[in-house]
Amino acid sequence: MDPVIIVGAGPVGLTLALALARQEVPSVVLDEGPGKDEPRPARTVVLREDTAALVDRLTGTALGEQGMRCTGFRAVRRKQVTGEITFDAADPAPLHIAQHVLTGALRAAIADEPLVKVAVDSRLDSMEQERSGVTAHTRGPGGTWWRGSYLVGCDGPRSTVRKLQDIRFPGRTAVERHAVAALRAELPWEGKALLHRMPPWRQSGPSAVEVTARPLPHGVWRLDWLLPPGKDLVTPELLVARIRETLAGWTDGSTPPYDLLDTGVHTVHHRVARRWRAGRVFLAGDAAHLLGALGTQGLDEGLRDADNLAWKLAPAWHHGHHEALLDSYQTERRAVVAARLRAADQALPVLRGGGGLRHLVPGAARGHDALLTDGHLGRGPLGAPGAYADSPLAPERLEGEIPVGTAPGAPVTDVRVTAEDGSFVRLRDRLGRGTLLVVLIAPGTGVWDRKHWVSAGVMPRLAAAVTALPHPAELLVAEEYPGAPAHSVLLVRPDGHLVTALSGVRPADLYTASEAAVGGAVRRQAEAGSGVR
Repeated sequence: MDPVIIVGAGPVGLTLALALARQEVPSVVLDEGPGKDEPRPARTVVLREDTAALVDRLTGTALGEQGMRCTGFRAVRRKQVTGEITFDAADPAPLHIAQHVLTGALRAAIADEPLVKVAVDSRLDSMEQERSGVTAHTRGPGGTWWRGSYLVGCDGPRSTVRKLQDIRFPGRTAVERHAVAALRAELPWEGKALLHRMPPWRQSGPSAVEVTARPLPHGVWRLDWLLPPGKDLVTPELLVARIRETLAGWTDGSTPPYDLLDTGVHTVHHRVARRWRAGRVFLAGDAAHLLGALGTQGLDEGLRDADNLAWKLAPAWHHGHHEALLDSYQTERRAVVAARLRAADQALPVLRGGGGLRHLVPGAARGHDALLTDGHLGRGPLGAPGAYADSPLAPERLEGEIPVGTAPGAPVTDVRVTAEDGSFVRLRDRLGRGTLLVVLIAPGTGVWDRKHWVSAGVMPRLAAAVTALPHPAELLVAEEYPGAPAHSVLLVRPDGHLVTALSGVRPADLYTASEAAVGGAVRRQAEAGSGVR
């Protein structure tokens, strides 16, 4: 079987390659660059807890040690604090990390992965697909033809893959524009992020109605100034003047010492590709969607694309083409991204209404700051991880289904579980292997050695039911799960989204839900020789 061709060696393409390798699927990554990334301290990303955990699993590193989780988040309007949040181990902040550091960790892991080949200086210029696979041609010093089973375009906003497939990319241009600076300085709120709306000091150049500051390791901060609509030029002189007056405004005096490391101008677009799948060709990351206004993070969604697509490509690669499972990638991911874009587009006129804000009812500004905080922190309609509530992989209503603290289709809570070898691990540690997870909620099992309860109660019957499932599954045991009563059974997808929760051991319901979660009978359809449309 030919490898999967991945076009683009950014974080999304590299994450997809590693995720496929963990499920024993080989890939070729076409990198149009030289295979290394220029350090850009001002180019950073924010990852929610579960996406940071995804990268940790794939790279075998503690990504948090190379980035920064702020200890708190403060919202300020003019000179008044309108909201403040403190983070701890039970409620951690998102991870803020330089993109070249993230990419470096992914590249280092790939260097030790025999199932992934990276072809540098290889820019895609043409491709063809037929019933049995995809052929791609690259130009460059080693220009050649590549043969693959599938092809995934992770090649950014100007995606060549998307253009070659003639897929439209509608949306809005320049929704927001930010001046960005990375600098080393001592600020009054060490380790805390800040959202400052309508700062009271005079602005140099185009007025900035909002400033955000996020800490990075080693005393470095990333500052973003939201610029007004238009194409006013942000010169180095204007940016330096803005840095000085902002730092002086925050310290109530003269500008403190600082070391400017990097600058840039970041323009946010809102676009979603019409199709994310064309036969054996898929789109992911910025090739499929652009978002990022109001604090939301596009790369975080791109990594979720990779996680979602990898576990669906793996059974198709191993067992044969499976339409329902592969189609569900576009259905699920496009719906989630489109919902986030709609939420941002609905909020933009209110939050960026300029003088109109003065006429809103008292307290509205505080609510707007809370909404923006949600976007920055990955919460609420602007920032929370999406749920696949209307997924074609969701089972029909089951007789034994019960509600728990996680809605069907939403990401599961990371709890401690006992694995089949008796070890205690986190639930997230068992994700990404291509297997379904069956979690029994059994209070008290954590204080007894596994040998004392593995053959008692409902365990033998549940173990037999798991063995009989139509897709490989792993049986785990948790002492507790939010909202789940004792002896309930949770079925979890390989990407960590809940399929269903059942009251007790119900082999027939568990089988039905498992079959639906993988798009039907994969093996039966593969044996029937399903083709590409």
